[in-house]
Amino acid sequence: MTTAATDLPVVVIGAGPVGLATAAHLRERGLTPLVLEAGPTAAAAVRRWGHTRLFSPWRYNIDDAARRLLEPTGWQSPDPESLPTGHELADAYLEPLASLLNSDVRTGARVVAVSRAGMDKTRSAGREQTPFLVRVEWADGPASDVFARAVIDASGTWGQPNPLGRSGLPAPGELEAAARGRITAPLPDITGSDRDHFAGRHVLVVGAGHSAANSLLELVDLAREVPGTRISWAVRSVDLSGVYGGGDRDELAARGALGTRLREAVESGVIDALTSFTIASFTSTDSGLTVHADTPSGPEEVTVDLLVPATGFRPDLSILSELRLALDPAVEAPHQLGPLIDPEFHSCGSVEPHGERVLAHPEPGFYIVGMKSYGRAPTFLMATGYEQVRSIAAALAGDREAADDVRLELPETGVCSTDLGGSCDAPAAPQLITLTSSGGSSCC
Repeated sequence: MTTAATDLPVVVIGAGPVGLATAAHLRERGLTPLVLEAGPTAAAAVRRWGHTRLFSPWRYNIDDAARRLLEPTGWQSPDPESLPTGHELADAYLEPLASLLNSDVRTGARVVAVSRAGMDKTRSAGREQTPFLVRVEWADGPASDVFARAVIDASGTWGQPNPLGRSGLPAPGELEAAARGRITAPLPDITGSDRDHFAGRHVLVVGAGHSAANSLLELVDLAREVPGTRISWAVRSVDLSGVYGGGDRDELAARGALGTRLREAVESGVIDALTSFTIASFTSTDSGLTVHADTPSGPEEVTVDLLVPATGFRPDLSILSELRLALDPAVEAPHQLGPLIDPEFHSCGSVEPHGERVLAHPEPGFYIVGMKSYGRAPTFLMATGYEQVRSIAAALAGDREAADDVRLELPETGVCSTDLGGSCDAPAAPQLITLTSSGGSSCC
């Protein structure tokens, strides 16, 4: 890379937990980060699900470099064993971190394309020495181009939910139902700001992951307070045992409790569970939504007032069309990472540790990190993203030894469910596992 290019910043797309951690690691390595956030504030996507409580305690949610940056300012770390909501994560950690990073974080900056300055993806000569071009639409002004020595995409997947239909496509009538308001946004605030929208109505939750469990249990709480609130739950899996997870065997107690409470609500009849339920189409009217499904016993219909989607998310790769990417054909993760996290085989929170080498693409200096790096796999944990960006920052600074010394301490999950209902056996007893780059572990 030319001297002029090495003087440019490292552009980080997204000011969520992993994006801000990236900036902290880059600063610690003497590199200049520039974090571009589409929302009006840092952690804008986290705020969208801010009412939801995480099942991982604070000790897994604070990046080490961010901590080292914050503590000299008098910042106090929350209780490491308490469980934050999304709003608490933003208020107590992400907003102070973004404020400390100051001008390194630009909000109202939507990245719409990434390329190389003066060349498209077909040109090879001098490519590695050519700065990146990042096109930005600014909320307070016209679009402009930002040049960078490297680009790290930590934009997440929140804005790209999976469709409800089979074959990875929206079911007939799905888009119309969403436009009519019969299909809500993911993770609505059922017992808070959206309470009146759900009270006294028949609600169907679709999905088999933790997002579904959270929405279902909020509906259970609402049903206790508002008679007439009915709850149905549709999953594609044959039975729900894998969805409930490990209960008291889960190292993350809150995650285990989630499955236990869900099982009790189903067994008591508070939740009407529909298994082997594959959505075929929707018919929406002013008075309700009819969900047409295929089941082993034949076609079935259920008519509800509202449907809450909880089928996971997928990455938006459109802004990267001029870059040379190597993606796993199944999950759309970096091609070396894909087999390690494919939810058809691996659905635990513990995966082989991976850093810069595994995340690299044929486009030198470009990386996808955080939730977006997992593509369509729904098993990502923040601690995984923090180790990803530590390794990448070390590599960009020329410290190959530190970049390759990848270590990851994660709880054995116990609950291994995915939004598509995949599962694997829980461990016989909870354990804390430390993974290194010389070996791996999986639960399947």
